[in-house]
Amino acid sequence: MFTVLPRLRKATLSLAALAAASLLAACDPVTTAGLGGASSNTGGPAIQAGAPVPVALLVPKSDSGAGPVAASLENAARLAMQDLDGVEIDLRVYDTAGQAAQASAVAQKAVDDGAKIILGPLFSEAANAAGAAVADEGVNVLSFSNTTAIAGGNVFILGPTFANTADRLMAHARKTGKKSIVIIYSNDVPGQFGKIAIEQAATVNGIQVVSSEAYELSIEGVTATAKRAAAAVTSGAADTIFITTEAANAAMPILLDQLPANGVTPGQIQLAGLTRFDVRPDLFANPGLQGVWFGVPDRSRQEAFNQRYTAAYGASPHPLAGLAFDGISAIGLLAKKGNSDALTGKSLTSASFTGTGGVFRLLKNGTNQRALAIASIQNNQMVILDPAPSSLSGAGF
Repeated sequence: MFTVLPRLRKATLSLAALAAASLLAACDPVTTAGLGGASSNTGGPAIQAGAPVPVALLVPKSDSGAGPVAASLENAARLAMQDLDGVEIDLRVYDTAGQAAQASAVAQKAVDDGAKIILGPLFSEAANAAGAAVADEGVNVLSFSNTTAIAGGNVFILGPTFANTADRLMAHARKTGKKSIVIIYSNDVPGQFGKIAIEQAATVNGIQVVSSEAYELSIEGVTATAKRAAAAVTSGAADTIFITTEAANAAMPILLDQLPANGVTPGQIQLAGLTRFDVRPDLFANPGLQGVWFGVPDRSRQEAFNQRYTAAYGASPHPLAGLAFDGISAIGLLAKKGNSDALTGKSLTSASFTGTGGVFRLLKNGTNQRALAIASIQNNQMVILDPAPSSLSGAGF
């Protein structure tokens, strides 16, 4: 059980904190680099070596739409606890109902109950509110969100980001001799953030962005954009097209038809996607998709987790369940070192961890870096061109 540490409960957040929460909240698919808040604090509450580690899990249990996700996250967290050697996690689960106000309240209650770190919430607004509620007490929040706009201070995000994927793909492009790109993106918030992530990754990797082509979601809009992008690459100005569009988006089949129709020949012009194409095996036979690059987690680790979860609970895990497993694994690894400062911001950003999709680490700005493999579609099936690395180079700061 948590050790109850009596303290005066904060009645309200300041107007400034409420304003910040409103401005930073974003829908979870929105990700890009450089939008996080201040660098993560280096502090955090002390833990007692050898004693159970009080961890609060915040999930939307009573949210009718997200309840199944919450259950899968809790199951995965408990599965990870079974792997911890020499570390005991005292896990308590709190229901956010998917609401920011309730997330704020239960985050405060969890800390009042003795929690030394918070795992969750799921949604960005709830995670932002939870972090704000306990920031003055130095408790860190490992959110399941991938919204970089809320990252920073005492809030870390565990979800995969556009920036991480873009950088991995761009590094692969540079390694294979690519020099210039055209970006195709949807003219909406996720598309614009994806475009920014690609542009920043191109700059870091010394690759030129020839043009960025936006489309409105209509047959005419997507067709016109495909034609403009094709003109840029067929003229010789660029050798690669990066697309931000989700594989499940209605625009994707149109792009895959219209790009080849306008002279973008697979094998001559490289196509790269910021999102995963393995979620759409029905597109594998599309000629326009042949040879495409995209990033995926370590398949062997992902499959091992899925099989173990299914054996334990009789059903497949939700795609986000692995984030809870990763969070508990990271907490356990740090606590095992026996240091009282194991859960401070400094400790959280000083180590690499091995999760359900491979190696990952938390960065000082509150975002994360995950090792990804470069995958492609060849002969109507997914193949791995460049395996996920087993370690991450450079410092996590």
